[in-house]
Amino acid sequence: MPFRKRLLVRLLIASALIAVCSVAATAWLAVTTTTRALREEQGQALADDMDILARLSGYAATHPDWSGVRATVRDLSARTGRRIALTTADRTLIADSAPRGTSLPPRAAATVDPLRTDTSSEPGAQIGGVDPRVVGPYRLTPAERTRLDRLARALQTCYVRYGLDATLGRTPGGRPYVERSDGTLGTGYVPEPCADGRLDTPVSTEEKALTALQEGASGCLSRAGLEPATGARARGAAVAVLDFRRPTPTPGFLVKGDADAVRAARTCLDDAHRAQLDPYVAPVAELFLGGGDSPVGPRWDMSSANKAKVAGAAGLVLAVAVAVTAAVATRLVRPLRALTAAAQQPPDRHARVPVTTRDETGILAEAFNDLSERRERLEAQRRALVSDVAHELRSPLTNIRGWLEVTRDGLVEPDTALLSALHDEALLLQRVIDDLRDLAAADAGTLVLHREPVPADELLAQVAAAHKVAAATAGVALRTDADGCPWLDADPVRLRQALSNLVTNAVRHTPSGGTVTLSARSEKGQVLLEVADTGSGIAAEDLPHVFERFWRAEKSRSRRTGGSGLGLPIVRQLTAAHGGTAHAASVPGTGSTFTLRLPPAPPPPES
Repeated sequence: MPFRKRLLVRLLIASALIAVCSVAATAWLAVTTTTRALREEQGQALADDMDILARLSGYAATHPDWSGVRATVRDLSARTGRRIALTTADRTLIADSAPRGTSLPPRAAATVDPLRTDTSSEPGAQIGGVDPRVVGPYRLTPAERTRLDRLARALQTCYVRYGLDATLGRTPGGRPYVERSDGTLGTGYVPEPCADGRLDTPVSTEEKALTALQEGASGCLSRAGLEPATGARARGAAVAVLDFRRPTPTPGFLVKGDADAVRAARTCLDDAHRAQLDPYVAPVAELFLGGGDSPVGPRWDMSSANKAKVAGAAGLVLAVAVAVTAAVATRLVRPLRALTAAAQQPPDRHARVPVTTRDETGILAEAFNDLSERRERLEAQRRALVSDVAHELRSPLTNIRGWLEVTRDGLVEPDTALLSALHDEALLLQRVIDDLRDLAAADAGTLVLHREPVPADELLAQVAAAHKVAAATAGVALRTDADGCPWLDADPVRLRQALSNLVTNAVRHTPSGGTVTLSARSEKGQVLLEVADTGSGIAAEDLPHVFERFWRAEKSRSRRTGGSGLGLPIVRQLTAAHGGTAHAASVPGTGSTFTLRLPPAPPPPES
């Protein structure tokens, strides 16, 4: 069978195709969903990192130290699933969400300094990088808040009266502000009755803080060639003021002078402003972030789109697998169904199945057809056997019955000749019954053999002696020829029975003056027993049937001259029971040779 047509190979190819499709679909789906999930996770991780930094910066902006930050660190770690650690600049631990003794990451993720915040990542951060939540000396008193709240509400009412939507807000320092719907704070169109400017006027607390800022920056301004009062020097002057164009008023300078003067004034202002706020904020700290061991679960959940892709890909792979499996199964099951239908037919139909493939299923169909043919032949042989047995038994019984009836009626006297004829018929009937019993025992596997080492030459001599008289009466010479002295592992009684059947047939079919030769020799690890005659021989078309039951080459031959037709089948069964084989060869007009191949036995030790 070609390798590619084998059933196993076809099943393996189908399985491999399904596996390749599954792996390809799974790999594509895994790559796409994992890539998207990683992007989402990276974005979420970046957002979490910015939120952690903003929360800790806010804490530092509103507390003069880090003494109470541990609760905030634990809360952030539990919410984000990250490890969060704060240390001083020299790596002295301030707070850590990990168990004590856990080593820090090799590098800090960020520096927490509310006075130097990244203006691009912190909304509302001042130009100098100061966190807008750092209030310091600019925090208003309750009375100032109350007065400014009234001014803010009055300004909001004025905007609404002129058709401008506005909302109220409050800065971390407590100052209220009015924000218009267009997002402006006092810029753009302002109705004249609303432009009194009272809400944008610094209160007493802010004036004091600005004065302190002016004094703190005076030394720097003097070194830069600027004076804190207008017109003091030719280069320019700078005055500390509050910029109300933002929700959180930002300290700044009104500077008169060139661009260098502006830059110098801004530097002095930033340094003085940080020095002014420094006592109100926590010290600079290093922020370390790690993967963490939080039990909050995965950092990301599969989106609906990814779930739909997973379900779609799984459904597609399942559909392909089911389709391929159904196609292969249908092709495989079709001949099996034909076999089942043929096997369920009545025994007398002897159904056949078409052989449509050359794989294992096709071989099974051929084997089934062969089995059906053998069953048909066996059925025919069974019917022929029943008919032959009935025929073989009917003849002697009819003869015996007929002679007994005529004797009973007084037509024939029961003399010695009649009794001898009846005895011969009874012996013939007994021989047929004994042969049938031996065949039945051999077929059923109940034939008992009493094995023992048997010398072949003695066995041939015993058989020749038993048939010497019959051969002499027929004018046939009976000879033995043993090459050496081979030994057999056999039942001597059963083996003599098999050889006797062969010698009887040989003597019966050899004309007067012929020869029957019994020989034994060893060949290729076996012992060959041969019975050869110089008789009429057997036609080539009849040789395959010589060991069949009740078969005779000459149908006209009588049972007394042609035997019962069971002798050679018994020879074959007895030889098979000894583990050997029986073979017939013949040349018409020359003679026939029957060969028994039997297993040898080692010769017994000499005594």
